[in-house]
Amino acid sequence: MKYHAEPDGRLVFEEPVCSCGCAHHPVDKDIYVGENLLCHVPEFIARRGLGTRCVLVADDTTYRVAGEQVHRALTAAGYTVVPCVMHREGHLLPDNLACGEVLLSITRETQFLISVGSGSVTDTTRINAERTGLPFVAVGTAPSMDGYTSVVAPLLHRGVKIQRPAVCPEIIVCDLDVLATAPMPMVASGVGDVLGKYIAKVDWQLGSIINDEPCCPACVEMLDQALDMVVNNAQEIAARTKRGMRALIEALLLAGVTITIIGNTRAVASVEHNIAQYWEMMMIRRGLTPPMHGASVGVATLLVWPFYARFAAEPLEQLDEKRALFRRLTRAQREDWMVRSFGEEGGAQIMREYPEDFLDEGEQLRRVRRVKERAGELRAAIAQMPQVDVLLDVMRTMNAEMTPQEEHVPEDLLAMSMWCGKDYRSRYTLMKTLDECGLLETYLSDWPCPEWA
Repeated sequence: MKYHAEPDGRLVFEEPVCSCGCAHHPVDKDIYVGENLLCHVPEFIARRGLGTRCVLVADDTTYRVAGEQVHRALTAAGYTVVPCVMHREGHLLPDNLACGEVLLSITRETQFLISVGSGSVTDTTRINAERTGLPFVAVGTAPSMDGYTSVVAPLLHRGVKIQRPAVCPEIIVCDLDVLATAPMPMVASGVGDVLGKYIAKVDWQLGSIINDEPCCPACVEMLDQALDMVVNNAQEIAARTKRGMRALIEALLLAGVTITIIGNTRAVASVEHNIAQYWEMMMIRRGLTPPMHGASVGVATLLVWPFYARFAAEPLEQLDEKRALFRRLTRAQREDWMVRSFGEEGGAQIMREYPEDFLDEGEQLRRVRRVKERAGELRAAIAQMPQVDVLLDVMRTMNAEMTPQEEHVPEDLLAMSMWCGKDYRSRYTLMKTLDECGLLETYLSDWPCPEWA
């Protein structure tokens, strides 16, 4: 998908033209990438006609890095700004408390919201914008995730990671001077989030082959562009040069724009995200500090990577249908599995939101037979993946965490995440394929299944 930058830094995206079956939404938001942009935020807002009274959402760090400057610029331009700076001892989480703090800062006079931060601050603001019907502006402070352009808010509700429909910011401002000050782990997190698109892309294609799920070639092309931008500019990104920061943030924005276009995160998040989110949920539940989201995505990507080549080498045409059905869980057994894996409240919530994951025997058999019939197409999709050395080289260049041990993921959580990552949502993944075909136990022999499973 082509796009270009105008003199003021605004990125203009061409509308995708394809007949893939996905609903396509225009990219009609104002997205700015460039230098010295913070002082121009008031004029960007005026150009969009959002009003003059706002709530500015930040945390202690992001307010110091950029929020205070934006606050001053808005006030000097005649805007009325109510600051909502969320104070935390550790990292801010997009949880019930944070969402409530923003909500209670909004009054009847508020005309728009403005977030100054990265993932947690943006998503906390995003859900409040959706629930109140107010437009919002996002000022990015780190190239750490692809969610600036998202229309989905990943949040923590009573310790469970949930995905809620939300809204894309009317204006997104990514000042390269600010992004270049982000700590290197946050930069590496953004790189890990992009590298996870290799898995998300292939899983989407598998879903199309097995379940006739619409797969948008324009969005797949955008993922390829984003991946190439990161891989080809790894040294510049690691050095945090302006060129490197532009390559990384544009890659993240480009991937995120797919969410705007099709209205969901199918193109950018699959089993690698499920595993990362499981670590986050369970570590928070244990009172532990979870790794950064993108860093976990990068590590999870490396964990599942070998399964794809192994699956492509299987004699898929000879799959044993009886064996596939033998380990099939009854409804009661699966309900028990979900509660034990995600907790009583978490398991119940996931099952309630994704009832289609209770496959009947006929549907499972149809999927197994489709794998056998279309084995060649499955192998061709997997063959597009590069050698894992490409990812390893990029992550080493970033000095990124590359193992669950480096991220301090407890061993029992690691094992459980490999078994239940497929169950976090109904989105089709290779791990679901392995489970439905009776192969999962063999592939996960290095991560013994708990005795109660």
